[in-house]
Amino acid sequence: MKLGNDLIKKKFDEIDGQIDFMIELCHTLQLENQELLLKIKNFETELDKKKETEDEYLDQQALIHSKIDGLLTKLDDFANSDPEEVSSNL
Repeated sequence: MKLGNDLIKKKFDEIDGQIDFMIELCHTLQLENQELLLKIKNFETELDKKKETEDEYLDQQALIHSKIDGLLTKLDDFANSDPEEVSSNL
């Protein structure tokens, strides 16, 4: 009967060791998960900044194109006007 009890005790000790390992593994995975969540947040912040910079760049490009279009329109108007109108405006 003692042999049966020793076997049962040994099995419980093995299970206890496995449970301790699983608990430690869970704690490790929780820490890794927190680190990864922090990295994701940092990446999202960087991405937002890059999107903002890109939007500013696109706004500047649109402004530049608008100014160029305005200057080209003035040049076209000047080129298509009568020479008499130009000399009378001087």
